[in-house]
Amino acid sequence: MSDHTDYDTIVLAGGAARRLGGADKPALSVGGRPLLDRVLDACQDAATTVVVGPARPTARAVVRARENPPGGGPLAALDAGLRHTTAPWVLVLSADLPFLTAATVRTLLEVAAGEPPSGTGPAPEGAMLRDAGGRDQPLVAAYRADALRREMDLLRTERGTLAGLPLRAVLSRLAVERVQDATATASFDCDTWEDISAARARIREHGNVLDEWITAVKAELGITLDVDTTALLDLARDAAHGVARPAAPLTTFLIGYAAGRQDGDVTALAERVAALANRWAAETTDDGDDAPSTGGRPAEKPAE
Repeated sequence: MSDHTDYDTIVLAGGAARRLGGADKPALSVGGRPLLDRVLDACQDAATTVVVGPARPTARAVVRARENPPGGGPLAALDAGLRHTTAPWVLVLSADLPFLTAATVRTLLEVAAGEPPSGTGPAPEGAMLRDAGGRDQPLVAAYRADALRREMDLLRTERGTLAGLPLRAVLSRLAVERVQDATATASFDCDTWEDISAARARIREHGNVLDEWITAVKAELGITLDVDTTALLDLARDAAHGVARPAAPLTTFLIGYAAGRQDGDVTALAERVAALANRWAAETTDDGDDAPSTGGRPAEKPAE
C-alpha cells in the first residue's frame, strides 16, 4: 500500500434490525459509545468515509448517503456508497462491529493489495474476514474499487437493478482472499439483544475494562493522546504510597494536562514524575533512618 490514505470506507448502517425489535442498531451503546462510532474508530485513516443509512450524529465527520430506493438492501447500499469514493481500495463494513480494530483493517487492506498466495495467477481483488466458525464476513472486507464497480455494473446490466439483490450476487464474481479473524472478536456482530448484552459484558471484563474506559474517555473528550495505562497506574501507586493517597488522581491528571499542553509523551512524563515520587519517598525514609534519636523529645539546640 502506498500510504495510509489510499483507501475509502463504506459503512452500511441501514437495515430494519427486526431481531432487535426495530431498534436503531448503529446507535445502540456498547461501552458508552454508539456501535457506529466504534466502527468508525477502526478506520480513521481512510481518505473518505461514507455512512449509508439514516442520518445519525457521529463522533467524526463522514459523508452521508442513502440507497435507492430506501430499504433496497445491502447491494443497493453498497452502490450508493461507491458513488462517493475515489480511492483504489474500498473497505466495506457493517455498523455493528463493536470489537473491530485498526490492526484488522490494516491486515485486510494489506492482503487485498498483496500478491496471490501461490505467486502466480491474477492478483486478489479483495480480502474478506472469516470468523472462528469458518463463515465468510463480506461486510468486514477490503475490495479493489475498480473490480467492485466493474462487477456491479455488469450485474446492473443483467438484472436491470441492484435493489433487493444479496451481496453474494457480486462478491461471488470477485477473486477474494480469506483472512482468519486472529482476534476471534473482530468479526463479532450484534444482531440480537443477546449479542448486545454479550458485547457489553465483554468490555467490562477485568482484562478489557481499563483500555475500553480510556478509549471511551478520549472519544468523549475529542482527544487522540496515547495513554500507557500501565505506566500511569504504576505512577499512581508510587504517588499514593510515597506521598499521600489523594496525590494519585491529582498526579495523573497533571500528567495528562502537561502532555496535552506540551504535545508530550505520556509514558516519558509518567516516568519522570514516578522518579520524583520515588525521590520524595526516599527522603522520608532517609529522614527516619538518619535523624538522631531523641527519645521522643525535641532535639536540644546545640550550644553556640
